[in-house]
Amino acid sequence: MDYKESFLRYLQSGKHYSPNTVLSYGNDIDKFSCFLISAGHSGNLADVTSHDIRAWMVNMMENGYSPVSVHRKISSLRGLYRFLLRNGVIERNPLEKVILPKRRKRLPVFVNEEPLNRLLDDYDFGSGFKGIMNRTIIEMLYSTGMRRAELTGLRCGDIDFYNKSVKVTGKRNKQRIIPLVAAFIPRLREYMDLRREKFGDEDGWLFLTDSGKKIYDRYVYNTVRSYLSLVTTIEKKSPHVLRHTFATHMLNRGADLNSIKEFLGHANLSATQVYTHNTFEKLKEVYKRAHPRA
Repeated sequence: MDYKESFLRYLQSGKHYSPNTVLSYGNDIDKFSCFLISAGHSGNLADVTSHDIRAWMVNMMENGYSPVSVHRKISSLRGLYRFLLRNGVIERNPLEKVILPKRRKRLPVFVNEEPLNRLLDDYDFGSGFKGIMNRTIIEMLYSTGMRRAELTGLRCGDIDFYNKSVKVTGKRNKQRIIPLVAAFIPRLREYMDLRREKFGDEDGWLFLTDSGKKIYDRYVYNTVRSYLSLVTTIEKKSPHVLRHTFATHMLNRGADLNSIKEFLGHANLSATQVYTHNTFEKLKEVYKRAHPRA
């Protein structure tokens, strides 16, 4: 029996994970299988012991994998072995007694308000379809905090100009409504008018390539990286940085954590609380500058 394929089908149809997430799980399991075979194991995932998993962890660390990467790969195995245990394939989870390496907490990277405002207010993106779409993509990500996959999955019907909001379909097909800032509405209308003129329809995917096909993840990544490079020197310049930026700026300006959780589509508050660390760092800077004895 191909345990990996059964597990991936379960993730896709039972858990409604995105194709990219399912692919990541599959890649992690494949790497583990390759390690098992190279170590003289049969490769049968149902015959794995905690010793085999610890040996793989050591091998990864010796080959330069960070604790964060090791955690992610072991997380894939954890899901697989929970699935096998539930289905009676194994009697005991080999991960029960496996202790993971400690990982250092990394604060989310974000762009400061001033350079981002400079990009959106002063930079000339051009008057053509591509330039206006690029600007709309960046402002949509920053205005809503949505994920890259959520942006590429937007349809024209998800925009509600009357209520100034956008309907977002997130992980596991969960939907949420995010308000749109008033200043962004005219920009979005301009893009959608151009889109209608160019492609002759008012339905379908919101963001399209020049050939009229749904925009792809790599285009969004390259677009964000290219434009953020104009205003910031931070090393990471991905669409997810704009998501971090949205959350950090909202928190710094007084938004409560529960509201930000809902905007971001987090399943629980603990995922959102990481942004409080950035705010605390900012408060410490203010304290050092302002307190007479700091």
